[in-house]
Amino acid sequence: MALRSGIVGRRRPHAGAGAGNPCADVRARPAADLYSICGEDAISSHTYRDAGVDIDAGNALVEAIKPLARSTARPGADAGLGGFGALFDLKAAGYRDPILVTTTDGVGTKLKIAIDTGRLETIGIDLVAMCVNDLVVQGAEPLLFLDYFATGRLDVARGRAIVAGIAEGCRIAGCALVGGETAEMPGLYQGDDFDLAGFSVGAVERGAALDGTTVAPGDVVLGMASAGVHSNGFSLVRRVAAATGLDWASPAPFDPDRTLGEALLEPTRIYVRPALAAVRSGGVKALAHITGGGLVENVPRVLPSGAAVAVDTQRWPMPPVFDWLATAGRIAGSEMARTFNCGIGMVVVVAAAEADRIAAELTAAGVPTHRIGRVVPRDPGAAGCTVAGLADRWPG
Repeated sequence: MALRSGIVGRRRPHAGAGAGNPCADVRARPAADLYSICGEDAISSHTYRDAGVDIDAGNALVEAIKPLARSTARPGADAGLGGFGALFDLKAAGYRDPILVTTTDGVGTKLKIAIDTGRLETIGIDLVAMCVNDLVVQGAEPLLFLDYFATGRLDVARGRAIVAGIAEGCRIAGCALVGGETAEMPGLYQGDDFDLAGFSVGAVERGAALDGTTVAPGDVVLGMASAGVHSNGFSLVRRVAAATGLDWASPAPFDPDRTLGEALLEPTRIYVRPALAAVRSGGVKALAHITGGGLVENVPRVLPSGAAVAVDTQRWPMPPVFDWLATAGRIAGSEMARTFNCGIGMVVVVAAAEADRIAAELTAAGVPTHRIGRVVPRDPGAAGCTVAGLADRWPG
Protein backbone atom coordinates (compact mmCIF):
# COMPACT_ATOMS: atom_id res chain seq x y z
CA MET A 1 0.00 0.00 0.00
CA ALA A 2 1.29 3.41 -0.60
CA LEU A 3 2.93 4.47 1.04
CA ARG A 4 3.38 1.15 -0.77
CA SER A 5 5.94 2.73 -3.01
CA GLY A 6 6.86 -0.41 -4.86
CA ILE A 7 6.65 -4.18 -5.00
CA VAL A 8 10.03 -5.61 -4.12
CA GLY A 9 11.25 -8.85 -5.71
CA ARG A 10 14.20 -10.77 -7.04
CA ARG A 11 14.77 -11.16 -10.76
CA ARG A 12 15.56 -14.55 -12.18
CA PRO A 13 19.10 -14.23 -13.63
CA HIS A 14 19.80 -14.66 -17.31
CA ALA A 15 22.20 -17.43 -18.31
CA GLY A 16 25.79 -16.49 -17.55
CA ALA A 17 29.11 -17.49 -19.06
CA GLY A 18 30.03 -21.14 -18.70
CA ALA A 19 29.09 -24.62 -19.87
CA GLY A 20 25.85 -24.74 -21.84
CA ASN A 21 25.88 -21.05 -22.74
CA PRO A 22 26.34 -20.55 -26.52
CA CYS A 23 27.73 -17.07 -25.87
CA ALA A 24 30.40 -18.25 -23.42
CA ASP A 25 33.31 -17.96 -25.86
CA VAL A 26 32.56 -15.71 -28.79
CA ARG A 27 36.19 -15.81 -29.95
CA ALA A 28 35.76 -19.40 -31.12
CA ARG A 29 32.90 -18.54 -33.48
CA PRO A 30 32.92 -16.96 -36.94
CA ALA A 31 31.71 -13.41 -37.03
CA ALA A 32 28.90 -14.38 -39.45
CA ASP A 33 27.47 -16.78 -36.89
CA LEU A 34 27.84 -14.54 -33.86
CA TYR A 35 24.71 -12.43 -34.19
CA SER A 36 22.45 -15.33 -35.03
CA ILE A 37 23.54 -17.20 -31.90
CA CYS A 38 23.95 -14.39 -29.39
CA GLY A 39 21.56 -11.78 -30.77
CA GLU A 40 18.20 -10.65 -29.40
CA ASP A 41 16.34 -13.74 -30.60
CA ALA A 42 18.77 -16.14 -28.92
CA ILE A 43 17.88 -15.10 -25.35
CA SER A 44 14.26 -15.34 -24.27
CA SER A 45 12.71 -12.15 -22.93
CA HIS A 46 12.01 -12.04 -19.20
CA THR A 47 9.52 -10.01 -17.19
CA TYR A 48 9.09 -9.26 -13.50
CA ARG A 49 6.02 -11.48 -13.57
CA ASP A 50 8.19 -14.37 -14.87
CA ALA A 51 10.39 -13.85 -11.81
CA GLY A 52 7.38 -14.26 -9.55
CA VAL A 53 6.55 -10.61 -8.86
CA ASP A 54 3.17 -9.30 -10.04
CA ILE A 55 3.12 -5.50 -10.16
CA ASP A 56 -0.50 -5.52 -11.33
CA ALA A 57 -1.51 -7.51 -8.24
CA GLY A 58 0.31 -4.99 -6.07
CA ASN A 59 -1.56 -2.11 -7.68
CA ALA A 60 -4.85 -3.99 -7.30
CA LEU A 61 -4.15 -4.47 -3.60
CA VAL A 62 -3.52 -0.76 -3.14
CA GLU A 63 -6.90 0.02 -4.69
CA ALA A 64 -8.61 -2.65 -2.58
CA ILE A 65 -7.30 -1.28 0.70
CA LYS A 66 -7.73 2.45 0.09
CA PRO A 67 -11.24 2.39 1.63
CA LEU A 68 -9.86 0.51 4.64
CA ALA A 69 -7.25 3.20 5.23
CA ARG A 70 -9.79 6.00 4.77
CA SER A 71 -11.97 4.42 7.46
CA THR A 72 -9.21 5.11 10.01
CA ALA A 73 -9.02 8.88 9.38
CA ARG A 74 -8.74 11.01 12.52
CA PRO A 75 -7.99 14.66 13.38
CA GLY A 76 -4.51 15.38 12.09
CA ALA A 77 -4.46 12.75 9.35
CA ASP A 78 -6.79 12.01 6.44
CA ALA A 79 -5.40 8.44 6.14
CA GLY A 80 -5.29 8.68 2.35
CA LEU A 81 -2.92 6.47 0.36
CA GLY A 82 -0.94 7.09 -2.79
CA GLY A 83 1.84 9.53 -1.95
CA PHE A 84 5.45 8.94 -0.99
CA GLY A 85 5.03 10.20 2.55
CA ALA A 86 2.25 10.84 5.04
CA LEU A 87 1.66 14.15 6.79
CA PHE A 88 0.30 14.54 10.29
CA ASP A 89 -0.87 17.84 11.77
CA LEU A 90 -0.23 17.74 15.52
CA LYS A 91 -1.99 21.08 16.04
CA ALA A 92 -5.12 19.75 14.35
CA ALA A 93 -4.94 16.76 16.71
CA GLY A 94 -5.15 19.16 19.67
CA TYR A 95 -1.53 19.15 20.87
CA ARG A 96 0.21 22.30 22.10
CA ASP A 97 3.73 21.15 23.02
CA PRO A 98 3.93 17.44 22.17
CA ILE A 99 6.65 14.86 22.60
CA LEU A 100 6.57 12.12 19.96
CA VAL A 101 6.75 8.48 21.02
CA THR A 102 7.53 5.71 18.51
CA THR A 103 7.27 1.93 18.56
CA THR A 104 7.75 -1.00 16.20
CA ASP A 105 6.89 -4.68 16.57
CA GLY A 106 5.63 -7.79 14.78
CA VAL A 107 3.33 -10.72 15.46
CA GLY A 108 5.88 -13.54 15.67
CA THR A 109 5.13 -17.17 14.91
CA LYS A 110 1.43 -16.76 15.66
CA LEU A 111 1.46 -15.99 11.95
CA LYS A 112 2.10 -19.67 11.25
CA ILE A 113 -1.26 -20.63 12.74
CA ALA A 114 -2.99 -17.95 10.68
CA ILE A 115 -1.25 -19.21 7.53
CA ASP A 116 -1.96 -22.88 8.25
CA THR A 117 -5.65 -22.28 9.01
CA GLY A 118 -6.24 -19.57 6.40
CA ARG A 119 -7.78 -17.39 9.11
CA LEU A 120 -6.21 -14.04 8.28
CA GLU A 121 -8.88 -11.58 9.38
CA THR A 122 -7.59 -10.88 12.91
CA ILE A 123 -3.82 -11.16 12.66
CA GLY A 124 -3.63 -7.47 11.72
CA ILE A 125 -5.29 -6.55 15.02
CA ASP A 126 -2.42 -8.34 16.77
CA LEU A 127 0.07 -6.28 14.78
CA VAL A 128 -1.49 -2.98 15.78
CA ALA A 129 -1.94 -4.07 19.40
CA MET A 130 1.71 -5.00 19.85
CA CYS A 131 2.73 -1.46 18.85
CA VAL A 132 0.04 0.78 20.31
CA ASN A 133 -0.05 -0.98 23.69
CA ASP A 134 3.62 -0.06 24.03
CA LEU A 135 2.83 3.57 23.21
CA VAL A 136 0.12 3.92 25.83
CA VAL A 137 2.54 2.70 28.51
CA GLN A 138 4.23 6.10 28.12
CA GLY A 139 0.87 7.84 28.48
CA ALA A 140 0.98 8.57 24.74
CA GLU A 141 -1.98 8.61 22.36
CA PRO A 142 -1.35 6.59 19.17
CA LEU A 143 -1.70 8.92 16.18
CA LEU A 144 -0.62 7.02 13.10
CA PHE A 145 0.34 3.54 11.97
CA LEU A 146 2.28 2.02 9.08
CA ASP A 147 2.69 -1.63 8.18
CA TYR A 148 5.18 -3.78 6.29
CA PHE A 149 3.69 -6.85 4.59
CA ALA A 150 6.17 -9.25 2.97
CA THR A 151 5.13 -12.39 1.11
CA GLY A 152 6.35 -14.86 -1.48
CA ARG A 153 3.20 -14.65 -3.59
CA LEU A 154 0.86 -11.69 -3.52
CA ASP A 155 -2.80 -12.69 -3.49
CA VAL A 156 -5.08 -9.66 -3.50
CA ALA A 157 -7.89 -11.27 -1.48
CA ARG A 158 -5.49 -12.55 1.19
CA GLY A 159 -3.67 -9.22 1.32
CA ARG A 160 -6.91 -7.32 1.71
CA ALA A 161 -8.01 -9.61 4.57
CA ILE A 162 -4.75 -8.97 6.41
CA VAL A 163 -4.90 -5.19 5.94
CA ALA A 164 -8.59 -5.20 6.94
CA GLY A 165 -7.46 -6.53 10.33
CA ILE A 166 -4.82 -3.82 10.56
CA ALA A 167 -7.44 -1.17 9.81
CA GLU A 168 -9.75 -2.63 12.46
CA GLY A 169 -6.93 -2.49 15.00
CA CYS A 170 -6.29 1.13 14.10
CA ARG A 171 -9.97 2.00 14.55
CA ILE A 172 -9.98 0.35 17.99
CA ALA A 173 -6.85 2.27 18.96
CA GLY A 174 -8.00 5.55 17.41
CA CYS A 175 -4.98 5.96 15.12
CA ALA A 176 -4.83 6.51 11.37
CA LEU A 177 -3.46 3.91 8.96
CA VAL A 178 -1.44 6.27 6.79
CA GLY A 179 0.74 3.94 4.73
CA GLY A 180 2.96 0.93 4.49
CA GLU A 181 4.84 -1.31 2.11
CA THR A 182 4.00 -4.52 0.31
CA ALA A 183 7.00 -6.66 -0.59
CA GLU A 184 6.54 -9.64 -2.90
CA MET A 185 9.73 -11.68 -2.60
CA PRO A 186 9.46 -15.21 -4.03
CA GLY A 187 13.16 -15.79 -3.52
CA LEU A 188 12.80 -15.36 0.24
CA TYR A 189 9.30 -16.54 1.22
CA GLN A 190 7.83 -19.84 0.07
CA GLY A 191 4.23 -20.55 -0.90
CA ASP A 192 1.71 -18.63 1.20
CA ASP A 193 4.21 -17.61 3.88
CA PHE A 194 4.25 -13.95 4.85
CA ASP A 195 5.54 -11.69 7.59
CA LEU A 196 4.24 -8.50 9.14
CA ALA A 197 5.87 -5.60 10.92
CA GLY A 198 4.18 -2.52 12.33
CA PHE A 199 5.32 1.00 13.12
CA SER A 200 3.36 3.48 15.22
CA VAL A 201 3.82 7.09 16.29
CA GLY A 202 2.08 8.66 19.25
CA ALA A 203 2.25 11.89 21.21
CA VAL A 204 2.03 13.09 24.77
CA GLU A 205 2.16 16.65 26.03
CA ARG A 206 5.51 17.70 27.42
CA GLY A 207 5.70 16.88 31.14
CA ALA A 208 2.79 14.44 31.02
CA ALA A 209 4.61 11.24 30.03
CA LEU A 210 4.48 8.30 32.42
CA ASP A 211 7.95 7.30 33.58
CA GLY A 212 7.26 5.42 36.83
CA THR A 213 9.43 7.69 38.94
CA THR A 214 6.62 8.34 41.46
CA VAL A 215 5.95 4.64 42.12
CA ALA A 216 6.54 3.85 45.80
CA PRO A 217 5.97 1.04 48.30
CA GLY A 218 2.31 0.93 49.31
CA ASP A 219 1.00 1.57 45.80
CA VAL A 220 -1.51 -0.93 44.43
CA VAL A 221 -0.92 -3.10 41.37
CA LEU A 222 -3.94 -3.63 39.11
CA GLY A 223 -4.05 -6.19 36.32
CA MET A 224 -6.07 -5.65 33.14
CA ALA A 225 -7.24 -9.02 31.80
CA SER A 226 -5.71 -10.42 28.63
CA ALA A 227 -7.79 -11.96 25.86
CA GLY A 228 -5.67 -15.12 25.95
CA VAL A 229 -2.12 -15.79 24.84
CA HIS A 230 -1.98 -12.56 22.80
CA SER A 231 1.11 -12.61 20.52
CA ASN A 232 4.00 -13.99 22.55
CA GLY A 233 5.33 -17.47 23.20
CA PHE A 234 3.86 -19.06 20.09
CA SER A 235 6.96 -21.08 19.27
CA LEU A 236 6.30 -22.89 22.55
CA VAL A 237 2.51 -22.96 21.97
CA ARG A 238 2.99 -24.60 18.58
CA ARG A 239 5.40 -27.13 20.05
CA VAL A 240 2.93 -28.08 22.79
CA ALA A 241 0.13 -28.47 20.23
CA ALA A 242 2.32 -30.68 18.04
CA ALA A 243 3.30 -32.85 21.01
CA THR A 244 -0.34 -33.49 21.90
CA GLY A 245 -1.10 -34.64 18.36
CA LEU A 246 -3.84 -32.05 17.92
CA ASP A 247 -4.24 -30.19 14.65
CA TRP A 248 -5.64 -26.68 14.30
CA ALA A 249 -9.06 -28.03 13.28
CA SER A 250 -9.40 -30.11 16.48
CA PRO A 251 -11.71 -28.82 19.22
CA ALA A 252 -9.70 -26.71 21.64
CA PRO A 253 -9.28 -28.67 24.90
CA PHE A 254 -9.74 -25.45 26.86
CA ASP A 255 -12.59 -24.09 24.69
CA PRO A 256 -14.47 -26.97 23.00
CA ASP A 257 -16.89 -24.62 21.20
CA ARG A 258 -14.01 -23.45 19.02
CA THR A 259 -11.27 -25.14 17.05
CA LEU A 260 -7.77 -25.02 18.50
CA GLY A 261 -6.62 -22.73 15.70
CA GLU A 262 -9.54 -20.35 16.17
CA ALA A 263 -9.09 -20.18 19.94
CA LEU A 264 -5.35 -19.53 19.73
CA LEU A 265 -5.86 -16.81 17.12
CA GLU A 266 -7.96 -14.74 19.54
CA PRO A 267 -6.42 -11.31 18.88
CA THR A 268 -4.34 -9.31 21.32
CA ARG A 269 -6.46 -6.94 23.37
CA ILE A 270 -5.91 -3.26 22.59
CA TYR A 271 -5.84 -1.29 25.85
CA VAL A 272 -5.41 2.21 24.46
CA ARG A 273 -8.76 3.89 25.08
CA PRO A 274 -9.46 2.61 28.64
CA ALA A 275 -5.84 3.06 29.71
CA LEU A 276 -5.66 6.63 28.39
CA ALA A 277 -8.93 7.47 30.10
CA ALA A 278 -7.55 6.17 33.39
CA VAL A 279 -4.32 8.13 32.98
CA ARG A 280 -6.20 11.33 32.24
CA SER A 281 -8.50 10.82 35.24
CA GLY A 282 -5.46 10.89 37.56
CA GLY A 283 -3.87 8.42 39.96
CA VAL A 284 -2.04 6.20 37.46
CA LYS A 285 1.69 6.11 38.20
CA ALA A 286 2.91 3.50 35.71
CA LEU A 287 1.73 1.07 33.05
CA ALA A 288 3.47 -2.09 31.84
CA HIS A 289 2.49 -4.00 28.69
CA ILE A 290 2.93 -7.72 29.42
CA THR A 291 4.52 -9.24 26.33
CA GLY A 292 7.54 -11.53 25.88
CA GLY A 293 9.15 -12.02 29.27
CA GLY A 294 5.80 -12.11 31.04
CA LEU A 295 5.09 -10.37 34.32
CA VAL A 296 8.49 -11.07 35.83
CA GLU A 297 10.46 -9.22 33.17
CA ASN A 298 8.10 -6.49 31.96
CA VAL A 299 6.86 -5.00 35.23
CA PRO A 300 10.36 -4.08 36.55
CA ARG A 301 10.95 -2.00 33.40
CA VAL A 302 8.61 0.71 34.72
CA LEU A 303 9.74 0.74 38.36
CA PRO A 304 12.26 3.07 39.99
CA SER A 305 15.23 1.62 41.84
CA GLY A 306 14.28 0.54 45.32
CA ALA A 307 10.78 -0.59 44.31
CA ALA A 308 9.52 -4.06 43.42
CA VAL A 309 6.12 -5.61 42.78
CA ALA A 310 4.66 -8.68 44.49
CA VAL A 311 1.66 -10.29 42.78
CA ASP A 312 -0.37 -13.42 43.57
CA THR A 313 -1.92 -15.68 40.91
CA GLN A 314 -4.86 -16.34 43.25
CA ARG A 315 -6.02 -12.77 42.79
CA TRP A 316 -7.24 -13.06 39.21
CA PRO A 317 -9.13 -15.71 37.22
CA MET A 318 -6.71 -17.71 35.10
CA PRO A 319 -7.80 -18.17 31.45
CA PRO A 320 -8.05 -21.94 30.77
CA VAL A 321 -5.61 -21.79 27.87
CA PHE A 322 -2.73 -21.30 30.29
CA ASP A 323 -3.67 -24.29 32.44
CA TRP A 324 -3.83 -26.36 29.25
CA LEU A 325 -0.42 -25.18 28.07
CA ALA A 326 1.20 -25.81 31.46
CA THR A 327 -0.35 -29.27 31.83
CA ALA A 328 -0.03 -30.51 28.24
CA GLY A 329 3.47 -29.13 27.90
CA ARG A 330 4.60 -29.95 31.46
CA ILE A 331 5.75 -26.36 31.76
CA ALA A 332 6.83 -25.21 35.22
CA GLY A 333 5.25 -22.15 36.76
CA SER A 334 8.46 -20.13 36.62
CA GLU A 335 8.71 -20.76 32.87
CA MET A 336 5.05 -19.88 32.35
CA ALA A 337 5.51 -16.55 34.14
CA ARG A 338 8.48 -15.48 31.99
CA THR A 339 7.01 -16.68 28.68
CA PHE A 340 3.29 -15.83 28.76
CA ASN A 341 1.10 -13.03 30.09
CA CYS A 342 -0.77 -15.60 32.25
CA GLY A 343 -4.04 -13.69 31.94
CA ILE A 344 -2.77 -10.15 32.59
CA GLY A 345 -2.12 -8.09 29.47
CA MET A 346 -1.48 -4.71 31.09
CA VAL A 347 -0.35 -3.84 34.61
CA VAL A 348 -1.45 -0.54 36.14
CA VAL A 349 0.35 0.84 39.19
CA VAL A 350 -1.83 3.31 41.08
CA ALA A 351 -1.96 5.25 44.28
CA ALA A 352 -3.72 3.17 46.94
CA ALA A 353 -6.44 5.79 47.45
CA GLU A 354 -7.35 5.64 43.75
CA ALA A 355 -7.22 1.87 43.27
CA ASP A 356 -10.92 1.04 43.65
CA ARG A 357 -12.05 3.91 41.45
CA ILE A 358 -9.59 3.17 38.65
CA ALA A 359 -10.27 -0.58 38.73
CA ALA A 360 -14.02 0.12 38.47
CA GLU A 361 -13.50 2.55 35.57
CA LEU A 362 -11.36 0.09 33.63
CA THR A 363 -13.83 -2.73 34.20
CA ALA A 364 -16.72 -0.51 33.13
CA ALA A 365 -14.77 0.29 29.95
CA GLY A 366 -14.89 -3.39 29.02
CA VAL A 367 -11.62 -4.73 30.43
CA PRO A 368 -11.98 -6.83 33.61
CA THR A 369 -9.44 -5.40 36.06
CA HIS A 370 -8.29 -6.94 39.34
CA ARG A 371 -6.15 -6.00 42.33
CA ILE A 372 -3.27 -8.42 41.80
CA GLY A 373 -0.59 -7.16 44.16
CA ARG A 374 1.30 -4.28 45.67
CA VAL A 375 4.53 -2.34 45.42
CA VAL A 376 7.10 -3.32 48.04
CA PRO A 377 10.64 -2.18 48.90
CA ARG A 378 13.31 -3.78 46.74
CA ASP A 379 16.54 -4.89 48.32
CA PRO A 380 19.78 -4.75 46.29
CA GLY A 381 19.97 -7.77 44.00
CA ALA A 382 16.36 -8.79 44.62
CA ALA A 383 13.87 -9.53 41.85
CA GLY A 384 11.80 -6.64 40.52
CA CYS A 385 8.65 -8.75 40.33
CA THR A 386 7.67 -11.86 42.29
CA VAL A 387 4.67 -14.03 41.42
CA ALA A 388 3.23 -16.13 44.25
CA GLY A 389 1.37 -19.38 43.68
CA LEU A 390 3.16 -20.50 40.52
CA ALA A 391 4.67 -23.71 41.85
CA ASP A 392 1.37 -24.81 43.36
CA ARG A 393 -0.62 -24.10 40.23
CA TRP A 394 1.89 -25.35 37.64
CA PRO A 395 4.48 -27.71 39.19
CA GLY A 396 5.75 -28.70 35.73
